[in-house]
Amino acid sequence: MSIWRRSQQLGLCYSTTWKILRKDLGVKPFKIQLVQELKPADLPQRRIFGEWALGKLAEDPLFYRKIVFSDEAHFWLNGYVNKQNCRIWSEDQPEALQQLPMHPEKATVWCGLWAGGIIGPYFFKDDANRSVTVNGERYRAMITNFFLPEMEVLDLHDMWFQQDGATCHTARETMAQLRGEFGEQLISRFGPVNWPPRSCDLTPLDYFLWGYVKANVYRDKPASIDALEANIHAFIREIPADMCERVCQNWTQRMGYLRRSRGQHLHEIIFKH
Repeated sequence: MSIWRRSQQLGLCYSTTWKILRKDLGVKPFKIQLVQELKPADLPQRRIFGEWALGKLAEDPLFYRKIVFSDEAHFWLNGYVNKQNCRIWSEDQPEALQQLPMHPEKATVWCGLWAGGIIGPYFFKDDANRSVTVNGERYRAMITNFFLPEMEVLDLHDMWFQQDGATCHTARETMAQLRGEFGEQLISRFGPVNWPPRSCDLTPLDYFLWGYVKANVYRDKPASIDALEANIHAFIREIPADMCERVCQNWTQRMGYLRRSRGQHLHEIIFKH
């Protein structure tokens, strides 16, 4: 409830209510934290995954360096406008409008992140160089033509590969391809090691990379998809390897939090002071 509404209910002015809350009661305003929804069946799967990861880390404290985490994200061309944070201070109503296309353009980007750096970005496009969404065929083509060659260039061998449970990731043909490349070192839904559903808080791309990149690539307000893609590519290239190392070290901490929470949300991170 807002201070305005509460002050009206109490028959007090806004400033008096604010003084009571802040000065007399000594309380502070806090925002509600938005997190992914978890289903009851998700909790044991998350707990099992956390126990597995901690077991691997007990065997080898540097195990986190042997995982390539992967994910896709959409970057909308008009994504730099946040009307919730945009205010125009004026004596009169400026009647400012922003025209948005009916079907705004977007870039669909894939990246792999490991403790030594970032593989990518890879932009999903059709033969006419237009941005497209991901399906199983395009995802497998990316694995074959981009990801695996990049692994060879970086001399990454005996690595684990992680992906979430998106349909294009878990199609029969895709899983067969990934099993052929990674064998039992595959973390995925329907994989040798099951990736728990609705667990974006457990992958570095969701809890770090995408938000970090989106906070920066819109600063110069790119006017075209090409400009947006150039920004994404340039900014990802600037992320230093030591930052990726720290992000993956944080993943090991999250596994400990996950065990203590018994699969629930990671309160120790969400409400960290």
